[in-house]
Amino acid sequence: MKLPLRYAAVIVSASLCMGRLALSADPAAGVTTDAQQSRLQKTIETCAACHGTTGRSISPTFPNLAAQTAPYIELQLHAFRDQTRADPDAQAYMWGMASQLDDASISGLAAYFSKQSPMQGRSGNAALIAQGKQLFAEGVPARQIPPCASCHGAKAEGNGPFPRLAGQHAPYLLRQLLVIQSVLRTAPVMHGVIKDLNKDQMQAVVAYLESI
Repeated sequence: MKLPLRYAAVIVSASLCMGRLALSADPAAGVTTDAQQSRLQKTIETCAACHGTTGRSISPTFPNLAAQTAPYIELQLHAFRDQTRADPDAQAYMWGMASQLDDASISGLAAYFSKQSPMQGRSGNAALIAQGKQLFAEGVPARQIPPCASCHGAKAEGNGPFPRLAGQHAPYLLRQLLVIQSVLRTAPVMHGVIKDLNKDQMQAVVAYLESI
């Protein structure tokens, strides 16, 4: 898979550090053989080149995976592998990567990243964060926009197939909201929820989510 040149230096630099990563002796349940264990560890190292050590990404292009729900990670990796998630970033970064994953590797990755410590929230524009918090908790009843918290949890910690949003990069979240709204990314539940959400409201919500 060919990556845009502007990311090549980041990925090469991260790759040089992979040998120094401190990985768990048993990063995921269900990996039963030495060969499977070795393959999973190498795959985790590959993921770290973009998503950061233990899933804590330093680039807003790539989402944090640390403490993400295992069912959500599994669903997305299957969608990348099957090429049913077809937004531009999925095609550019994840189709080629996920094509090499078998079901055991997908389950192992999901289990590993779900057990990592989450990212800490970042400070930002207080007024924007307050607006986003209200939208997340209450939605917009007058426009029949439900609260995000009803699916993603009161603290955006995620719930099964509904992803953890707390501590996620605001630019990444905004990009996903826009590609979902434009139906470049298929997400049936979200299409109806955010179809009437404007960009200013989106920016407020993602600012809040990055802060917690």
